[in-house]
Amino acid sequence: MITVELNRVHGDYGFEVKDEYGQSVKIDNSSEHGGDNFGVRPMQMVLMALAGCSGMDVISILKKQRQNVTDYKTIVRGEREAGVEPSVWKKVELEFIIYGDVDESKAQRAVELSINKYCSVAETLRRAGADIKWSVKVEKENG
Repeated sequence: MITVELNRVHGDYGFEVKDEYGQSVKIDNSSEHGGDNFGVRPMQMVLMALAGCSGMDVISILKKQRQNVTDYKTIVRGEREAGVEPSVWKKVELEFIIYGDVDESKAQRAVELSINKYCSVAETLRRAGADIKWSVKVEKENG
């Protein structure tokens, strides 16, 4: 079983969460809800986790295919249910930007495999009812 530990370290809602390896993340509420913007909102962290999970998959798949990825970026946009509590993510869009000498069809397939097969965060969101869409852009190296 995985263990994380949360401790209040700043104001009313400023927390630091550490995993069993000592890695930490700061969490806080928005100022509109009594926080100080000390850290990330928990629901935004879910989108961050999706970007990280899929990013690891995509890079791993492309490395196995001997694609030369020189840089990588994912932009995630999400929309939550309105007017209900709890409010889950209902719509999530990912924009994958892959830099380097990478075959576009391999990049598309790597993203598809990640989002539909390997990424546990994507599956968690999907099971919660989120509609996940994505796009892939490959930026070739000049020269």
